Amino acid sequence: MYAIVEDNNITKFINHPKSLVIGDVRYPAKIFQLWSSSELNAIGIYEVVFDDSNKKDEKWYINTNQSYDFDGNEVTASYGTATPKAHADSNAVDDDGNNLLDEDGNQVINYGLKTQLIKTLKQQVAGILSDTDWYITRNTEKSTAIPSAISTHRDAVRTKQASMETAITNASDTPALETLYTYTTTDGVQSRPLGELPTLES
Repeated sequence: MYAIVEDNNITKFINHPKSLVIGDVRYPAKIFQLWSSSELNAIGIYEVVFDDSNKKDEKWYINTNQSYDFDGNEVTASYGTATPKAHADSNAVDDDGNNLLDEDGNQVINYGLKTQLIKTLKQQVAGILSDTDWYITRNTEKSTAIPSAISTHRDAVRTKQASMETAITNASDTPALETLYTYTTTDGVQSRPLGELPTLES
């Protein structure tokens, strides 16, 4: 991506090399391949340098739009300070700050990350348990004993679910939630503070 700078102001962006007119001169698209950076700069064309140092994971943060700046030597595209997504639930309000109610008169809730993450966790647990639900059904219908390994596994899943929900609930803010889900590698082993739901040994 390139920018055209005139009188120290960015006047146009070029996403793909193309023929263009600067002043009274038409330049072919090939200049983007054949000319050096200094030659392009001399006629006011600068390759945009992208600075992503302020950009954060959009799962946890709301990033600003990129802003473009010319400092006399280069054009830079950068982000402002990212805003953490709300980690806790809050009451929805209108433009005047009044609580929003649904058609039944109940308060509308803006669900924060904690609620969303716990909902996802419950769905994952339901999916894991569904793989062995047939043992429960068979026991109910045929009185066939449930293998101890299956009972142990299902109990372990629920126990881990409870501890994971507690960790999510107790997270003090959005960065703390992000930390729970961030994988690190120690001695070649990847792990995260939140841990993982147990899997059934085959």
